[in-house]
Amino acid sequence: MFKKFLVFLFTINVISNVTYAEKIEVFKFNEEELQTLKVRKIKKLTDYSIGSNENGNYLKAEAEGQASGLGKEIKIDLNKTPFLNITWKVEKNLFGINERSKKGHDYAARVFVIKKTGSTALSNRAINYVFSSNENIGEFWTSPFTKKSIDFVLATTNINDNEWVSVKTNVKNDFKKLHNLNVDELNGVAIMSDTDNSKMKSIAYYQNIFFSSE
Repeated sequence: MFKKFLVFLFTINVISNVTYAEKIEVFKFNEEELQTLKVRKIKKLTDYSIGSNENGNYLKAEAEGQASGLGKEIKIDLNKTPFLNITWKVEKNLFGINERSKKGHDYAARVFVIKKTGSTALSNRAINYVFSSNENIGEFWTSPFTKKSIDFVLATTNINDNEWVSVKTNVKNDFKKLHNLNVDELNGVAIMSDTDNSKMKSIAYYQNIFFSSE
């Protein structure tokens, strides 16, 4: 099932040029944008909704045996803005599953970055930045569904359970470390909250996802 979502991610085509700046906002998290994002259903659709707090809009994701992602076509110059910044929270985690296995490969919150590296969808590469419910920050492993995608823990409920946390990572360096690729430009970004394998319930929030020069 996860492999079908990767096909969706890897078929993202950039349709316009982007003017790069020191900060590139990926998602606005408003109702208008929610209607335009590419939706890929693996099983039953994850429940995504818009909310707001003192820091602005956020996307709430609720899944119970559900799995679907929201993707956006966007070109990111990693030589100018290599740092991915994410503010997120997991309210209800998936403690006890083996996230490295097919049966437990679920995350309350994850953000994919995609690089086209071939002529077919599954020849491309992805890094799956996850808010883990079980593993430790900095750990990584190959997806149990495809060697073209690497799971990389940026946050964990072992430390930040039911609280907002902001994280940052150098995507250009991560592609070199995890895929041994020198990547100058990304082709897409996607969000996914899923529990189709474990059949558990998760609740998570995404806010302020952007790329920066430092």
